Amino acid sequence: MGSNPTATAMAKPPVPSRTGRAFCVFRRQPRSSWDAGVPFAGNKGDRVDVPTLNVFLLVGALVLVAAVLAVRASVRFGLPTLVLYLLLGVALGESGLGIQFHDPNLAQALAYAALIVILAEGGLTTRWDDVRPAMAAGVSLATVGVGVSTAIIAVVGHYVLGLDWIVAILLGAVFAPTDAAAVFSTLRRIPLTKRMSSTLEAESGLNDAPTIVLVVLVSTGQAGDYGVVLAGLLVGYQLVAGAAIGIVLGWLGSTLLRRIALPAPGLYPLMIMTITVLAYALGAAAQASGFAAVYLAALVLGNSRLPHRAATRSFAEGVAWLAQIGLFVMLGLLSSPAQMPEAFVAAVAAGAVLTFVARPISVWVATVAFRLRLREQLFLSWAGLRGAVPVVLATIPLAEGVADAEWLFAVVFIVAVLFTLLQAPALPWLANRLDVASGADARDAELESAPLERVEADLIQVRIPEGSKLHGVTIAELRLPRGVTVPLLVRGSETAVPDSETPLRHGDEVLIVAPRELRAITERRLRAVGRRGRLAGWFGEDGR
Repeated sequence: MGSNPTATAMAKPPVPSRTGRAFCVFRRQPRSSWDAGVPFAGNKGDRVDVPTLNVFLLVGALVLVAAVLAVRASVRFGLPTLVLYLLLGVALGESGLGIQFHDPNLAQALAYAALIVILAEGGLTTRWDDVRPAMAAGVSLATVGVGVSTAIIAVVGHYVLGLDWIVAILLGAVFAPTDAAAVFSTLRRIPLTKRMSSTLEAESGLNDAPTIVLVVLVSTGQAGDYGVVLAGLLVGYQLVAGAAIGIVLGWLGSTLLRRIALPAPGLYPLMIMTITVLAYALGAAAQASGFAAVYLAALVLGNSRLPHRAATRSFAEGVAWLAQIGLFVMLGLLSSPAQMPEAFVAAVAAGAVLTFVARPISVWVATVAFRLRLREQLFLSWAGLRGAVPVVLATIPLAEGVADAEWLFAVVFIVAVLFTLLQAPALPWLANRLDVASGADARDAELESAPLERVEADLIQVRIPEGSKLHGVTIAELRLPRGVTVPLLVRGSETAVPDSETPLRHGDEVLIVAPRELRAITERRLRAVGRRGRLAGWFGEDGR
């Protein structure tokens, strides 16, 4: 099967320029600054001592505080936080505070590490019951859709922008995947129908793997060495083998964690995240796709009946936020604003073709067998957010020394920022106009559970948020399964033992004891009533 293209992505020497066409306005020669970065606070070379570490910690802490505060602004204006983080990195970089970072090999390695964490969080927080009906469509979008989109952009890049075929294919490939971080953070704030949200989440979680393999094969020249047929077989093997490794390791990990009792609750989240990282490492060692392995291992673990499941999800979300912040700021530092004016026209042209031509066609081709309505296809087309993943993929040609890789990086960076600013704010309005919003403005009940090992039951803590239709519903009207009890209600600073006629109010916290086999049914019932009120079942709401 040959060597692993991911493992050899940083091993091949630079290749000669492949540019052979006109349209020179879109070209620029490589700059030596990419190969000779100036270390931040580095007047002592590459050595890191305590004073240098102190400066790094000071700047890093300030950046992290600013990034966390930026989340509030992004929620208010409906923007993915990645745009703010990328721009924060630019402000800290060579055209701002002057921090020099021009090491594409290091950037690629750190970006891979961040993507592992982001994909793990996506799998751990995704409900299998939600994505199962849309998994086939998501796989089709992640494979067939990626191929169609890559082909369309490559043809436009070659015949319209005048790019060499290698650069044109790379341009199409890096733009093909949607960004998991952008999709997860944006769409979870929009009350979409389950079909739409699960399709987009499945696509964004799965499409990184085939595109990374494709970009590595093209950047390293292995695509030409293997030929089209062998390269296609290699991609297929990496995806299938990576998926199998992830599923098996996720099952083994969940079985192990159910049968052992760790001495501290905090070890469960750590162990689960470690298993997902192990899935990536085993996938890479087996010459398979580690990214497919990590996402599917996390999906299996996140949907297993493990102790401290909610604490694990909270831990994964916190680590993923840290990875996103570090990744986006680093990519902003890596960018060179001085190059962007020359790449701006090509970036706008490529982004327009991607958004209004390639993405709609690829969605239609990939989902035509799944009988999606036209309005659903239109929303999927617009909601295919590009973010950090295309920028990460653009670091691979940089690390390989591909001709015009700096120009390609600038184009991708501009498209990621400009078209995310265009697409993301319009998503709520478009969801309502196309009738793909769920219509449920109330938030789900916020659930937390802890194991009660001796009675094989879980203690579920339910907080009634503002807007929840649990407000005014009595305990009896919850219609919880037989055997589930409600022993305590906390209202303000007072506690009480509720009876069947006690109504719930906004801000209340309720403790519920549910046998482990009834926990999932109990949670679904609480979510259903929280969305549609006491007549949730009558309206067809099942809380999934």
